[in-house]
Amino acid sequence: MALQAARRAVEHRTRLADLFPWTKSPLVIGAPMRVFSGPAMAVAIARAGGLGFIGPGETAATSAVDLAEAGKLLNEKPLPTSVAGKASLSASSAGLLPVGVGFQVWNGNLASAVDAVSTHRPCAVWLFAPRDGQPQIDDWTAQLRAASPGTQVWVQVGTLREAVEAASTADALVLQGAEAGGHGRTSDGIGLITLLPEVADTLGETGPPLIGAGGIADGRGAVAALGLGAAGIALGTRFLAATEARINPAYQAEVVRASDGAAHTGRTHLYNHLRGTFGWPPQFSPRGLLNQSWADQEAGVSFDELKVRHDAAVKQGGTAAWGPEGRTATYASASVGLVRSVDGAGEIVEQLHKEIDGIRGLL
Repeated sequence: MALQAARRAVEHRTRLADLFPWTKSPLVIGAPMRVFSGPAMAVAIARAGGLGFIGPGETAATSAVDLAEAGKLLNEKPLPTSVAGKASLSASSAGLLPVGVGFQVWNGNLASAVDAVSTHRPCAVWLFAPRDGQPQIDDWTAQLRAASPGTQVWVQVGTLREAVEAASTADALVLQGAEAGGHGRTSDGIGLITLLPEVADTLGETGPPLIGAGGIADGRGAVAALGLGAAGIALGTRFLAATEARINPAYQAEVVRASDGAAHTGRTHLYNHLRGTFGWPPQFSPRGLLNQSWADQEAGVSFDELKVRHDAAVKQGGTAAWGPEGRTATYASASVGLVRSVDGAGEIVEQLHKEIDGIRGLL
């Protein structure tokens, strides 16, 4: 079954290359991190031959604003001819924007999402975290497809059961391993090295392309995911250290500084609650760096006092907010120790392809 899954993955890589003709295979994807992944980063990833997703913003209207900005950037400077020799794309030449957009379903505004997708026609939509399971995903999928028939609909899943439920309607499945940063499965998630091949074997010949995500930070993780049956590779935490990321410099510095994700990251809703975010579906919990707020909670400090200390630190900013003695959310994956420099998003994509090609040549 392993060889059959590998052959399917190769076929799916060809399919993705045809769907997104400006890209280089294997497809490198910038995940739609909330707020952090904006139009500048998505376009920079596209210019380097990848697929960049714009993440959900602070409000429902943000997606439309960000997609409009991406279109403006692409009209001002169209994408170059790809390394594969395919025609270059601008914001309008193929009728679709060569960037994607992500929506957080559980508290997302479907009407606003439909309006943004209908108006700006991104090449792909990434759906994540339904409150009501697959029926809610199906509803979003049907309405978004009707709004922009050419737009691909990708669904992020973290378990075999989710993958099986979503496979019949999704154009691609993003398989997020438990190593991932940000919001992932609370207790029933599993590492990508196990999740991806089991999903590939279970779905078989009729399954959609599989995108590996969670803990991938360099070419080594990318090649591993490809060997497991991935048709593409999605990265989040590595792009937190992109020059185009919409991120506080102190947060970004902490991502670069941190190491030993196994010891220094954990899944907890503490930072959500300190920031005033409640209501996440119980099957999801975020992974981030554990800092002073976590230590104080473990020492028995009340939530009310933690909130006072948190808010004062955020107001002060810098290392008072982010860092080992900081107090606010620093979401990052278990691979954070592999992120060692801040680079342009396009440079990150190009370096990944160099590493992938180099490692493959040695195997």
